Amino acid sequence: MRNTRAVIMLLLALVLAGAAVLAAAVWMGGQNTQSSQKVVVALVEISVGSKVTPAMLRTLDWPTGALPPGAFGETKLIEGRITRANISMGEPVLESKLAPVGATGGLSSIVADGKRAMTVRVNDVVGVAGFALPGNFVDILVNTQDDRAKLTGGGELAISKIVLERILVLAVAQESSRDDNKPKVVNAVTLELTPDQVEKLDLARSVGTLSLVLRNQIDPSPVNTEGATKESLLGLKPLNPVAPPRTAAPAAPRAVARPAPPPPPTDSVKVIKGMDTSVQQF
Repeated sequence: MRNTRAVIMLLLALVLAGAAVLAAAVWMGGQNTQSSQKVVVALVEISVGSKVTPAMLRTLDWPTGALPPGAFGETKLIEGRITRANISMGEPVLESKLAPVGATGGLSSIVADGKRAMTVRVNDVVGVAGFALPGNFVDILVNTQDDRAKLTGGGELAISKIVLERILVLAVAQESSRDDNKPKVVNAVTLELTPDQVEKLDLARSVGTLSLVLRNQIDPSPVNTEGATKESLLGLKPLNPVAPPRTAAPAAPRAVARPAPPPPPTDSVKVIKGMDTSVQQF
């Protein structure tokens, strides 16, 4: 009798334990389904300006709470798109790193909305010895003549001034790849600018010589300098402006004397007395 009750209790315990394990498995499966979502990630390194193919992508389970904005859940939604930034292996493919739908590639596909691409001539010195690479930020310096000195009677004043800050380098020569970190000495650099900056840069290269100044990638702080002149460079005191020579005031024209008007006519009578004649006026 006791053995039968023990066996029944053992069987009941086994049934309850199996049910608990089954319920826990079902619950955990439901939790996993609700807390993760499929996200498309890069299977290989994808460089800027590349056309995305299915061989470059795969899907992974990604925690729903940490899902990055702009992520995709299916590879077919990305197939054929052009990248506007480098995508590392295992990194989620985001909408912000892709060119608009319909873009066919090339440099125009990686120019940000509202921006323009403009190319300037450089050399090994102006181009920071080739260290200004795609993806870097540069400041633009112009060396020109300050014509305002002429207004005070002086000559032209040389000045060097930073006119544009934190400008993105899109390409050097004909290359826009950002994978290679080796310096490249080239004769042209393509920059990404706003329309206002394009106008300033076009004027700057026509009135003086340009130089690129490489800056820290994560330094967004703007600067506002007054520009460097020979006086500030050498620590000289500014000269007093030379006053323009005064010109003599023109002499006032002399008044021309006008002849006196003739007297008004009066009544007269001519009187003849023998050989003498006279005029009598009234």
